[in-house]
Amino acid sequence: MWLIVYFDLPTETAKDRKNYAKFRKQLREDGFTMLQFSVYIRHCPSAENADVHQKRVEKILPPAGNVGILRITDKQYGNIVNFWGRKEEPLAQAPQQLELF
Repeated sequence: MWLIVYFDLPTETAKDRKNYAKFRKQLREDGFTMLQFSVYIRHCPSAENADVHQKRVEKILPPAGNVGILRITDKQYGNIVNFWGRKEEPLAQAPQQLELF
């Protein structure tokens, strides 16, 4: 099981920035790893363990902004496709459809 925490927090004032930094720091202290800016991920060995970490995230929610928590299975996580940069490659030929009677 994987927990993905994604968020969009305000950073207009010094207090907003402090809350943003504190939230990110607390996620890292709970074992989350930054996947992208404002997207953190953590592996949990079971659904019960995911419940524990989700509750911890809920306890540290900042006073303003949007935070989402997504749970996915190991199989779903294995189907993620990531791109680093953009490399152009020719498209493969589509296979021909066979008809069976």
